[in-house]
Amino acid sequence: MTLRSQLLKGILEGCILSIIGQQPTYGYELSLRLQGFGLADVSEGSIYPILLRLQKEKLIEGVMQKSESGPKRKYYHLTPEGEQALAEFIHHWETIKQPVDRIIEKGGDMS
Repeated sequence: MTLRSQLLKGILEGCILSIIGQQPTYGYELSLRLQGFGLADVSEGSIYPILLRLQKEKLIEGVMQKSESGPKRKYYHLTPEGEQALAEFIHHWETIKQPVDRIIEKGGDMS
């Protein structure tokens, strides 16, 4: 497993919660949106197990809806627990991201 995939594995769930939090989304659309943000190496095969786990944890719910083209699709939306999990992810991400950004910018120089 590459370093990029290891890093991504740790944050992909939060990214998925964030996208679903913006608007109800179905699996393939989620894949396209992640790719649109520059995560082209995230496959549908990586997304669906996360969606299943998030459903089991009651952080998202899936509702079958008619599609304008083709069969019905399962659209996912956040539950109140999912909204809380997303808020926690964002908080924890910021507490990690800011110090790492400072370390990278300063090359370890604390002055």
